[in-house]
Amino acid sequence: MPSPPTCPPADADTAAQIAAQRTRIAALEAAMWRGGFDAEVLPSYQAAFRELEALIATRGNDRRHHFVIVIPVADSPRHLRNCLDSLLEQCRSYAYGLDAHGRFAKITVLVADDSADPSSIDRQREIVRALAEAGIDTQYFGIEEQLALLDRLHDLDLSGVVGKHARSAFGHKGQGMMRNVIYLRLAEMQGRMPDRRLLFYSIDADQEFRVKVPTVDGGQCLGAVNFLYEIDRVFSDTGVRVLTGKVVGDPPVSPAVMVGNFVADVLAFLREMAVVGPHEAYRQPHIDTNGSGDAAYHDMADLFGFDTGGGAYRYRCPGDTVPSNADCFVDFAGHLNRFFHGEHPTRVTWYRYTPVPRSVQPARTVYTGNYVFSADALNQFIPFAPLRLRMSGPTMGRLLRAAMGDRFVSANVPMLHGRTLDETRESEFRPGVWTSEQRVDLCDEFERQFYGDVMLFSVERLVATGHVGARLSREAIDSMRDTVEGEMLDRYQLKRATLTDHLERLRVLLHDPSRWWNRGRVELAALQSFDSFIDNASHNFGVDSPCFARLEDVARRDEWRNRQLDAIVNLNADREAWEAALQRLRNRASP
Repeated sequence: MPSPPTCPPADADTAAQIAAQRTRIAALEAAMWRGGFDAEVLPSYQAAFRELEALIATRGNDRRHHFVIVIPVADSPRHLRNCLDSLLEQCRSYAYGLDAHGRFAKITVLVADDSADPSSIDRQREIVRALAEAGIDTQYFGIEEQLALLDRLHDLDLSGVVGKHARSAFGHKGQGMMRNVIYLRLAEMQGRMPDRRLLFYSIDADQEFRVKVPTVDGGQCLGAVNFLYEIDRVFSDTGVRVLTGKVVGDPPVSPAVMVGNFVADVLAFLREMAVVGPHEAYRQPHIDTNGSGDAAYHDMADLFGFDTGGGAYRYRCPGDTVPSNADCFVDFAGHLNRFFHGEHPTRVTWYRYTPVPRSVQPARTVYTGNYVFSADALNQFIPFAPLRLRMSGPTMGRLLRAAMGDRFVSANVPMLHGRTLDETRESEFRPGVWTSEQRVDLCDEFERQFYGDVMLFSVERLVATGHVGARLSREAIDSMRDTVEGEMLDRYQLKRATLTDHLERLRVLLHDPSRWWNRGRVELAALQSFDSFIDNASHNFGVDSPCFARLEDVARRDEWRNRQLDAIVNLNADREAWEAALQRLRNRASP
């Protein structure tokens, strides 16, 4: 006698639906990127993920990772609002972890305030409060809370990790020290959430959960990547401990290491304008993603293994109409001085589609504004943070690679980076950059860039010797570091010589009275913008640059050498103090 028919368990049926929905999502993703980006597919793609999340919620027992998104912010409320608005859009579009009560239950946001302006602090608190009301668990980690946390560790010497600060002036510590203080807070959170699979997601306030896609009208910024879902999959399917993304849009580096190629691009633009008529149609460059991901914006990209050939990049006038040469001249002029605030008008980094699982590869650089790590990687703090050097991410990456090998990876999850605000054409707050009506002074940032390069390549050589984790003599470290400093100074000086020549050629061409832009064909303001750009580039990087004078000051160089040597020599002691701090905070917070 045959057995009576039985109904399959409900959870098995739901599992089959989940598998089928994932197959559908993969097909939609392939269709959306086939032959370029198809914006018409995006709404269906996002809706398919929301349907998947509903199925996962129906099944229950969601063991995917809980993300703690950490955002340090310093006097940048508008950037913070844009960042959090994009996160809310990401959550509503893809619904990662959405529960039956309409809350995004697998996301916590920790905003750490490093501001000095009371009005910025008030505005940022209000922005955090608004996100919490929108259904995302959002916590504000202010200066009082930061000081209270460090008070609980007062007997440990963490000065090599979080620095020494007056209690009355605890803001503007810088991203490295601020992040390290945040990571101590994360250790407490880990102790309070022992049953959750935590991932800590470190981002910058001037970034958004969007990507910049090339289109016929010059590009769109869209929520076309399901960041949390994709990152969860990488950590769930592999033994990864640290994953870094990159950025699209504005570059993540200082103008100090972009000025050479940008001045070359500006000179090429003006030479092109010199052989065409003002009312002729501007010859727009073809939109593609060449150079994206290859550090085309970096003057020393060869040091990072990238090809520096390819010649000048052409400026693309925005919009879907055909501008005249005169119109484009004026438009380009309006972007020139945004360069000193971090924008690179000719070398925009575009998103290039590769399925995230296929993009995972061993890494050597951390983008501190876009990286994710598991709770067992909290022992890796931002190294040498009290020096406030640039290049802390690449330096950290070399140390991570030595410690973790292939468990430190990069993946194709870039965030949109926007250094400047359209309203002001400047960054909202950037440490070490001083502005007046006509002058942008980058000397502090320039100096931190140079010695950041020295530290990076010194650490890289130390890693190659296998001595970073062991105690190496101060003399041996000093010798290696001095060699690197000499090599970097030679590179900087060679770059300055080329730049000075290009600036003089640019100045002569700009002021040639026979050129149409000097015969009333463009507004005076556009010419003044070109002049201002040349003046600021010369001030910061030219023959009589006070920024270069800092590098040539023997006393300053000796001070930097001693500070960097102390930091490297004390790294192991700092690691021991850090481990003790993590252990105490985890145990204290345990239920």
